[in-house]
Amino acid sequence: MTEEFLAFSKMAGNDLSTPRPEFSFPGLKEGDCWCLCALRWQEAFESDMAPKVKLESCEQSALEVLDLKNLKTHAVETP
Repeated sequence: MTEEFLAFSKMAGNDLSTPRPEFSFPGLKEGDCWCLCALRWQEAFESDMAPKVKLESCEQSALEVLDLKNLKTHAVETP
């Protein structure tokens, strides 16, 4: 997660940064990892707000919606 993406997501109606204790959700902050749906990532990509991705964690079916070259430009190396 990046601050920019979290702000973008909140503006788009999906507030991921506010804690929701009733759902045991602590809220996300910059540097956290979170699984995004492919359509939300694409929306962020088109707005130049897409967060980095762990390619090895991506579901194969995401490629039905996303272009692999775009994912690769946002890939982060994992240990």
